[in-house]
Amino acid sequence: MTAPATHPDLQAIRTIALVGQTGAGKTSLAEALLCQAGAIGAPGSLERGTTVSDFDPMERRAQHSLNSALMHCTRGAMRLHLIDTPGYADFVGQSMTALEAVETAAVVINAATGIEMMSARMMEWAAARRLCRMIIVNKIDAAGVDLAALVRQIQAAFGKECLPLNLPAAGATRVVDCFFNATGAADFSSVEAAHRALVEQVVEVDPEFVERYLNDGDVDPRELHAPLEEALRQGHLIPICFVSARNGTGVAELLDVFERLLPNPAEGNPPQFLKGEGASAKELHALPDPALHVIAHVFKVTVDPYVGKMGVFRIHQGTVTRDSLLYIGDGRKPFKVAHLYMLQGKEHVEVVRGVPGDICAVAKVDEMHFDAVLHDAAEDDHLHLLPLPFPVPVHGLAIEPKRRGDEQRMWEILQKLVDEDPCLRVEHVNNTNETVVYGLGELHLRTLLERMTEVYKCEVNTRPPRIAYLETVTAPAEGHHRHKKQSGGAGQFGEVFLRIEPLARGAGFEFVDQVKGGTIPTQFIPAVEKGVRMVLDTGVIAGYPLHDVRVIVYDGKSHSVDSKDIAFATAGRKAFIDAVKKAQPIVLEPIVKVLITAPETSMGDITGDLSAKRGQVNGTHALPGSFVSVSGQVPLSELSNYQARLNGMTGGEGRYTLELSHYEAVPPSAQALLTSQYQAKDDD
Repeated sequence: MTAPATHPDLQAIRTIALVGQTGAGKTSLAEALLCQAGAIGAPGSLERGTTVSDFDPMERRAQHSLNSALMHCTRGAMRLHLIDTPGYADFVGQSMTALEAVETAAVVINAATGIEMMSARMMEWAAARRLCRMIIVNKIDAAGVDLAALVRQIQAAFGKECLPLNLPAAGATRVVDCFFNATGAADFSSVEAAHRALVEQVVEVDPEFVERYLNDGDVDPRELHAPLEEALRQGHLIPICFVSARNGTGVAELLDVFERLLPNPAEGNPPQFLKGEGASAKELHALPDPALHVIAHVFKVTVDPYVGKMGVFRIHQGTVTRDSLLYIGDGRKPFKVAHLYMLQGKEHVEVVRGVPGDICAVAKVDEMHFDAVLHDAAEDDHLHLLPLPFPVPVHGLAIEPKRRGDEQRMWEILQKLVDEDPCLRVEHVNNTNETVVYGLGELHLRTLLERMTEVYKCEVNTRPPRIAYLETVTAPAEGHHRHKKQSGGAGQFGEVFLRIEPLARGAGFEFVDQVKGGTIPTQFIPAVEKGVRMVLDTGVIAGYPLHDVRVIVYDGKSHSVDSKDIAFATAGRKAFIDAVKKAQPIVLEPIVKVLITAPETSMGDITGDLSAKRGQVNGTHALPGSFVSVSGQVPLSELSNYQARLNGMTGGEGRYTLELSHYEAVPPSAQALLTSQYQAKDDD
């Protein structure tokens, strides 16, 4: 493909993420926008699998997005970067990362179904990232829609700052602008009233314009660009636009809105970069200046068996060109940009350079990773973006290769897939010798398994993993062990006295050396700690990792000849086990937040089922279309095969998402069962 015309003036760049619930028509809207701008000859079809963004064979088969997709087009002076995102909650990681690359989050709402769960969640996340937000109501030509009622619903859910920027007219066959036009006919409300509400909302952020408006009764909207951008930055205005991607109504007008009213990279809120780590980190503002040194952020990584690893990044400062030398995070060795691309779905469009606001990609850089900051100046080491609050993946599957000997290959493939999705996690559980992959739901993990089979030709067996229980202690205690071994040759001797104390939940582990007088020589203290840490991995009473404990080593004995590391490691381990058994140990289980969306007729069954499973219901919320969301907390161990139970209660219409909340002690009966099943191994 040929590269698009370059626009060195970043004032012309717009970056927009299309986010919202599946079925809202984000992919179809992206097709309509690309077609209207002349980037493609005709809109593609989801049914025929011909859309620019859903190019993956699995997406074509599923007929919905599984990954975020990058597109771009030019219209007049504007260069538009679009990101089409998945709408299923299982793939929310792909949608959230898109927020890192744009000035504006456009929440697409299906006019027929109204506000749904993902629409509300994306509005919240976009606000937390200080993005400018807009709402695009799609499918306005659907039968029986009540757009006036939908606007009221939007304002009730997201605030009175949500105001129509245009209105449907002539039976939703066209839209009429309400910002620059003060009069006109519309299907509901009136252009005059909408215009007045918009102007009043915008001038409120600027006292000078407030005074002019009060004196003159109106202000020329063409003079309101600066206060409009300020209103968008503050979230004081969230414009609503109406379209039908299917028949093209409002699409050209939406492009006009993008070009004339939405912020360019110099007008949006600056990204929240932090320099340094922890409490000492300081905020740093990247300046959208092409002449400064480069700061770019990798918000998406793809790994292709044939192309290799590709990093997709948003440039926030400086200019990236072919042959640029860029560092990855704190790396000491730069890589050379051999080819610089802008993505058009699956097509890689080679470009000469990218300026602040541009979204570009480089391929075949093995060190590239998600959330990396690319830079060309040493002073930008230790620079990172404020972390996103990704949902914690807790829906797990234990997997193993079908073919013996493929364990290492399977692990490498899993690492590639985890590199692409921040809401996937894989770990090897030592005490169960299981490889467990965690995702946000059954669909999330099923898609991962299909990719392993179809793309990487790796077939695996799966089974439910063991629940990730933990162990901890609830009282202080002391432990002691003398390790003495004599077998003819060199002997072993080490004696350790220690005490343990419980720490606050989530505090982890502390090791404190309070040995005085050299009763344990300094060189053997690390061996004692090593022995203690061995117990942390395997636990004491039920075989689960031990957390939230402080170990204080305060005394011991040594032998001038027979003392050695292995002796003190053994003594430390057994003294720790001795103390734990006296410290009223308990088993902790993961408690998860569950959010269930289901028909309102099923609410009684759902809440009753949660209560029967040791859960608690925290709240319910009515949704459009006679649906309801139920939020609560429940032990993860009670949610085995929950989707099947939910299908039975809701006729297959229920969905749920999980997020780790905290750990709590298991009931005494459950602890008795877990401890009775565990046979501690004496590895003397």
